[in-house]
Amino acid sequence: MAAASSSDSDSGLTESNEANSKWLDAHYDPMANIHTFSACLALADLHGDGEYKLVVGDLGPGGKQPRLKVLKGPTVLTENPLPALPAAAAAFLMEQHETRTPALALASGPCVYIYKNLRPYFKFSLPLLPLNPLEQDLWNQVKEDRIDPLTLKEMLEGIREKAEVPLSVQSLRFLQLELSEMEAFVNQHKSKTIRRQTVITSMITLKKNLADEDAVSCLVLGTENKEILVLDPEAFTILAKMSLPSVPVFLEVSGQFDVEFRLAAACRNGNIYILRRDSKRPKYCIELSSQPVGLVRVHKVLVVGSTQDSLHGFTHKGKKLWTVQMPATILTMNLLEQRSRGLQAVMAGLANGEVRIYRDKALLNIIRTPDAVTSLCFGRYGREDNTLVMTTRGGGLIIKILKRTAVFVESTGEVGPPPAQATKLSVPRKTRLYVDQTLREREAGTAMHRSFQTDLYLLRLRAARAYVQALESSLSPMSATAREPLKLHAVVQGLGPTFKLTLHLQNTSTVRPVLGLLICFLYNEALYTLPRAFFKVPLLVPGLNYPLETFVECLSNKGISDIIKVLVLREGHSAPLLSAYVNMPVSEGLEAA
Repeated sequence: MAAASSSDSDSGLTESNEANSKWLDAHYDPMANIHTFSACLALADLHGDGEYKLVVGDLGPGGKQPRLKVLKGPTVLTENPLPALPAAAAAFLMEQHETRTPALALASGPCVYIYKNLRPYFKFSLPLLPLNPLEQDLWNQVKEDRIDPLTLKEMLEGIREKAEVPLSVQSLRFLQLELSEMEAFVNQHKSKTIRRQTVITSMITLKKNLADEDAVSCLVLGTENKEILVLDPEAFTILAKMSLPSVPVFLEVSGQFDVEFRLAAACRNGNIYILRRDSKRPKYCIELSSQPVGLVRVHKVLVVGSTQDSLHGFTHKGKKLWTVQMPATILTMNLLEQRSRGLQAVMAGLANGEVRIYRDKALLNIIRTPDAVTSLCFGRYGREDNTLVMTTRGGGLIIKILKRTAVFVESTGEVGPPPAQATKLSVPRKTRLYVDQTLREREAGTAMHRSFQTDLYLLRLRAARAYVQALESSLSPMSATAREPLKLHAVVQGLGPTFKLTLHLQNTSTVRPVLGLLICFLYNEALYTLPRAFFKVPLLVPGLNYPLETFVECLSNKGISDIIKVLVLREGHSAPLLSAYVNMPVSEGLEAA
């Protein structure tokens, strides 16, 4: 122990020794058989006796046999089977006047199961979605034996390809069956009423009217139907409903529902949407360059982990503050909050078996584990305030306790203001010209401001007129019409006299392809020659970037260049849809003799 103490006080510690000096190894069971992720872990005082338990929504080995497990210390206290895979778990207070015992909410499939004292209390089911009338009519005909299963399959496949309303789960399962299994499936389900119901993808709690730790909280649900629902904690009715452009997978919320709150939702389209109270649509949008793998709110900063092995910090208005590159793939993220020291940091579990702790972009600590960590949870466990619970990829359970004397110190950078702040600036002396200009501005300040405002308004007016003229004459590289939503970008490569001109043409529509386009080049034939100055464009699928390549030959050796105009037209129309001006570089290459 004396050797360990002297090692802890040494300033030249390695990262592993530093981690050991801050954490106590409480428990490690590589055969715990717990397969879950961070959203399905929760620490709560379920019996009101001050003994905090660990709630685990276990997926089961291979995603089979999902179970709800409650652990007391390292042992499993209770274990109950679940009808579907869990999506999230949370502990919250339902009523203020009752005993201060939190309830347990577990989201699984289309339902939220509420437990009190580890006993089933209530089941909330998501409201049914409207059915496709054609699909409903087909199943009614099957019920009356008017069509056979083979005809039903053909008609359902036609509906699935064209209809705006998706098919129900019953119809989708039917379309996956073999011909020999269809008859039995139809006989089993034709008497049942078809229903279309979405599922829950994420869940989090939101304080209702007080910011206290033991205040009543609402449940916030993200659904596969691209909606966010806020539930009343007592009646479990829907208090608010908000729509998103994509399916939410991670949620973060701050504030109180009755006062003011701000909600951040990371979605499958790679964007993060910010919503506020009484807003049915997102107020801000943060566009990421890759898919998010985690979302944590640290004070007023949104920390996002991406599939590009990096952490990004954003404000709630979408401004990027910092970026930190990780040494391996991020598997999971969660919040570390040490309330006794007022510390909030983000934990990131990596594929190389490390758990890194960051405050903003400063690295505080590294914990190395025998296996890659897939879920993290920090808080009070048992009677210890600062406990870190981790589960590994192989189903193991790791419990570490933060020492009461542990202090996290940033491993990079210096504490306090930067050295440049103490450097004195060389301020020049006030000259006679400076004093005269100051007096003139003081006396004629109003007139100068009016003149500045007049010039500014004229500049804005000219810019608006030029923009309208560019839209009307299709001089912009982006189409302004909703019928042909196109985007054009040109790149020139080479030193000359032969240049490679690549046109990147993209259909920015979401669902409709574009066909029948032409590309035309206008250029000075005395300076340049192209093998094809006019050609057809293939079918443009929405969202894809089509590179169209051609070569430009410079005919002049006088060191001059010109502009090549690229026009995108539709067959049968003379007015271009959009255009781009390509500033050709000066030819620097020499032709071979």
